Amino acid sequence: MTKTVPKSDTRIQKKNQALIMSAGLVVFSQFGFRGSTLDLVAQEAGLSKPNLLYYFRSKDAIYTALLAKTLTNWLEPLRKIDAKGDPVEELLGYAKRKLDMSQHYPRESRLFANEIIQGAPRIGDVLRGELRELVDETAVVINGWATAGRINKVDPYHLIFSIWAQTQHYADFDVQVRSVLGNIDPFDGAQYHLEAMLRGLLTPLVDQKGC
Repeated sequence: MTKTVPKSDTRIQKKNQALIMSAGLVVFSQFGFRGSTLDLVAQEAGLSKPNLLYYFRSKDAIYTALLAKTLTNWLEPLRKIDAKGDPVEELLGYAKRKLDMSQHYPRESRLFANEIIQGAPRIGDVLRGELRELVDETAVVINGWATAGRINKVDPYHLIFSIWAQTQHYADFDVQVRSVLGNIDPFDGAQYHLEAMLRGLLTPLVDQKGC
């Protein structure tokens, strides 16, 4: 008897899965989970609803897959902080990576924000587990730098929260930011402002004086 070997996804299947994920990101980031429907996702993807359900069994399945992918990408910039590097430059680099994500992946940021606003029903365990552990590890590094006098003493948790607020704001409140600035690209001045603020906060006074 010949054993049946499961076939891997075909090129068309992979293309349609990516198409549905992309469409889901557009819809969920705009309407949130509750306001989104499979019909809206199918319409955005240019597929029939039955065709969509062939790849994802429910709205929840698409949403959960998008959140998982977003979380993986969202945690990566924090993991790249090098405890052996220059403290100020490492933290500035982290802030820049977060700002870049806000600029180039605004829908992912809004998807994440919508989930948090709803009480994080699908990622609460990750927030209390993997995210918290990673932030705790980073806090130890930051406190170590401060104790060694390599940066000013700061609350590491509130420093990280501030970086999140000062970077993700540009994606999550894009309409508000652009309404105030008009035709000015908000990211033109955002990086300079963020770097100036953080460098002034973190650099020990003796270094600022060049002593």
